[in-house]
Amino acid sequence: MTEKTPLKIYKKSFPSDPDLLPEIEDFILDAVKEANLDHKKLSNLALSVAEATSNAIMHGNKADKDKNVYIEIQIFPQKIDIIIQDEGNGFMLENVANPTLPENILKDSGRGIYIMRSFLDDLKYDFSSKGTTLTLSLNR
Repeated sequence: MTEKTPLKIYKKSFPSDPDLLPEIEDFILDAVKEANLDHKKLSNLALSVAEATSNAIMHGNKADKDKNVYIEIQIFPQKIDIIIQDEGNGFMLENVANPTLPENILKDSGRGIYIMRSFLDDLKYDFSSKGTTLTLSLNR
């Protein structure tokens, strides 16, 4: 097996129901348990997954239960990729305000991307007509 070939792949889709967020997070975290991440990495991943899945449901799909969130977990020898796709219209990444600037510090939202970038080894967005795909990568 090479680094490009996952050892395991898990896939599942969920309707965009905010009440399902705990179930989605459990699905992802249960799948990565076999990767034996240390406590800090697992905590960082859990927070990032919660943020990403919430964004996909609430912002991407606007909590429309007729739209789905697609999850794919790829476990490689050296890393874990979690791919989360919504069916929304996307957003302009460059328009997301920096939450560390003084004028944004007290805002109630806008920290999710910053938090995920801080806790993960890589974070990639792909915007298409099918929706937004977010890949969260964490080295093992």
